[in-house]
Amino acid sequence: MGRFTGKTVLVSGAGTGLGRAAALAFAAEGAAVVLAGRTVRTLEDTLSLVEAAGGTALVVRADVGVEDDVRRAVDASVARYGRLDVAFNNAGVLGAGPLVDLDAATVDAVLATNVRGTWLAMKYQIRQMLAQGGGAIVNMSSTLGAYKVRPNTVVYGAAKAAVLALTRGAALEHAASNIRINAVSPGAVAAPMSMTDETSEQERDRRLAALMPVGRIGSAEEVAEAVLWLASDAASYVTGRDIVLDGGSAL
Repeated sequence: MGRFTGKTVLVSGAGTGLGRAAALAFAAEGAAVVLAGRTVRTLEDTLSLVEAAGGTALVVRADVGVEDDVRRAVDASVARYGRLDVAFNNAGVLGAGPLVDLDAATVDAVLATNVRGTWLAMKYQIRQMLAQGGGAIVNMSSTLGAYKVRPNTVVYGAAKAAVLALTRGAALEHAASNIRINAVSPGAVAAPMSMTDETSEQERDRRLAALMPVGRIGSAEEVAEAVLWLASDAASYVTGRDIVLDGGSAL
């Protein structure tokens, strides 16, 4: 019996990186996993990995910035598996560049996915969890914005700081309803979003490792383990909080 046997977990941005790692980890712990995202091809790749390991999953194409898509993802989870026990709101976009050079379309996209998307996701996830008597939500934030700033990521940082504000406020609103809402804030991890101008993952790893007090970057699996802990019964007394996974870089 795994920690999530008999439970349904919705993961957004499940096609790559941290979302894929979390989806695989939840499935390995017995959950039926709903894989949501904008790119069906990468979601189906994750589905194949889940099924190859003996897990159960469902693919739902959804853009978290589109309300109908978010509603449909929650409805699909309940239609297939009967309930929604856990949600990991991981989908995000970076929109890097100097503040004065960003255009409105880029800023709108960053806010639509990271802030509006988190709000919409919680709106429909919480409604379902209220109807069924409880659940757990984990939102993806970042050390950028909430704990440190870095040139060329100002709008992304602002969006991720807003995610923490949404997390805390929603957690307080629903603390008495058996719904726990927390966040994780990774620093530098081995994931597609951390690629900038490097030609290889090895080059990226060397660049970022040089900035880390612990001498290395984190893995997607390490972030996934924190997500699973927050979503599990072991964290039943934890709500409105954030776990920072950054190798000491924000100290």
